[in-house]
Amino acid sequence: MTAAGWLQIAVYVVALAALTKPLGAYMYRAFETDARPWPSVLGRLENLCLRLCGPRAAEEQTWTGYLGSLMAFSVVGIVVTFALQMLQGALPLNPQGLPAPSWHLALNTAVSFTTNTNWQSYGGETTMSYLTQMAGLAWQNFVSAAAGIGVALALARGLTRTPGPSGSKTLGSFWADLVRSTVYVLLPLSLVWAVALVACGVVQNFSAYVEVTTVEGAKQTLAMGPAASQVAIKQLGTNGGGFFNVNSAHPFENPGAISNFLQCLAILLIPAALTHTYGKMARDTRQGWAIFTAMAALFLAGLTACYLAESQPNAAIAGLGVDQAAGNLEGKEVRFGVANSALWATATTAASNGSVNSMHDSYTPLGGLVPLLNIQLGEVVFGGVGAGLYGMLVFVLLSVFIAGLMVGRTPEYLGKKVEAHEMKVVTVYVLVFALFVLVPAAWASVAPGGLSSLANRGPHGLSEILYACSSAAGNNGSAFAGLNANTPFWNCLLAVCMFFGRFAMIAPCLAIAGSMVGKKTSTPGLGTFPTHGGLFATLLVGVIVIVGALTFLPALSLGPIVEHFLAAAGRTY
Repeated sequence: MTAAGWLQIAVYVVALAALTKPLGAYMYRAFETDARPWPSVLGRLENLCLRLCGPRAAEEQTWTGYLGSLMAFSVVGIVVTFALQMLQGALPLNPQGLPAPSWHLALNTAVSFTTNTNWQSYGGETTMSYLTQMAGLAWQNFVSAAAGIGVALALARGLTRTPGPSGSKTLGSFWADLVRSTVYVLLPLSLVWAVALVACGVVQNFSAYVEVTTVEGAKQTLAMGPAASQVAIKQLGTNGGGFFNVNSAHPFENPGAISNFLQCLAILLIPAALTHTYGKMARDTRQGWAIFTAMAALFLAGLTACYLAESQPNAAIAGLGVDQAAGNLEGKEVRFGVANSALWATATTAASNGSVNSMHDSYTPLGGLVPLLNIQLGEVVFGGVGAGLYGMLVFVLLSVFIAGLMVGRTPEYLGKKVEAHEMKVVTVYVLVFALFVLVPAAWASVAPGGLSSLANRGPHGLSEILYACSSAAGNNGSAFAGLNANTPFWNCLLAVCMFFGRFAMIAPCLAIAGSMVGKKTSTPGLGTFPTHGGLFATLLVGVIVIVGALTFLPALSLGPIVEHFLAAAGRTY
């Protein structure tokens, strides 16, 4: 580790913290007030979109209505994205004449982008046309992120609202939240980021691929395309799908230090700001800062561990005569080095982003453990756009319940009692994620279809399988590589993991919101456990770590942990 590396990390953390409050306040104004920004431009666009959604689009919904609208919209999105891929060979904006992908790859991709996962079993420049990238995949980058923000807002309303005079238990309108998230947040930010990335050298054109002659006299084909616009929303929406095969390690997608900083900052920008939005919704910004503090503590702990591990020589190649004075540079871009690679790997898996600027499969066992564990904690370490906040609020309720048990009184959060029904639903939320990670990973570890495309055996091969299932169910989208997932077995298995990892966890969140919104609030007393200070933030961190450790430690022990000790002993098996 170097002083320059820590300085770059410090600049990143300071910039993220500095932008949290102003962006969070802006989003509160856009979502929860009538004085929305730029009414003459964005307000008119919002009204137009709501009219297209139907005459009742802005009407408030109960949790079941909100969930029904979300599911209907998402299923239609899967069908349309699947059809667009299967027809791309006959559609325009396809200068390379790329044919339709296989049905199972198209299905996997449609589910992947609709669930905000952006797992890619293909190389973008060799598989998807410009039209498919823009009208199908980039479109889903916007609306899947907006849907996640909507669920977070609905849960926040359930916790912070009190029943109206008529006993109403509504949580807002899915269609209004979808439109406002897109119009007021994702579109303006994406426009600013796309222009900045073009200025940094990210390509943005509709040109056919260019054939050039290298200095050695050989011929090389350079991929082109509208990359900057998709990179902007893939990062801001924590989608993560790369326009090119090697994602943000590609020089046309991420040319240098400034573009790298902007893209990495965009990953955590909205998730961090939503904590302040939540604090304003709770009418106590300290509630939001307590959640931000817990997220930041987990993020910095993981980043320190990853940077430390990758700054050391890789024991697996110690006998090859490779100079490792700069740390483990295998699979990393020299343009970014160890510090920025570790920072990106930690940020992209702390959020459900999944974009990469280095190859996680080439990390040391303990360095690779950090991205894997970040996903398995539920991706609440800032987490995805919306998904991080609603996942963290579920853990907040669990922490409040545990604190209540310790002091022997009925737990309360924001003046509302947290009772047995809510805790049953919280338990379902926690178990669903583990179910769709561990069961598919166990099956793939023994099934011929799961093992047929695995390049590595032993603990590292298990880590690759475990990472793929964790990434899919956690809607992250990054991969360890070393596993060819573009097979019927893997495409279908991971599509199932992505679908249920998204919607089987959203449903409990909305159910909790529907239960809590109908409860009356009481004035906090002397025995009420405060949830806005450092003590609660510490308890929240402990609960998240313990739940993740109890759930996944046995599997991790057979994968990256045992691989670390084998590598230290000079063995790979």
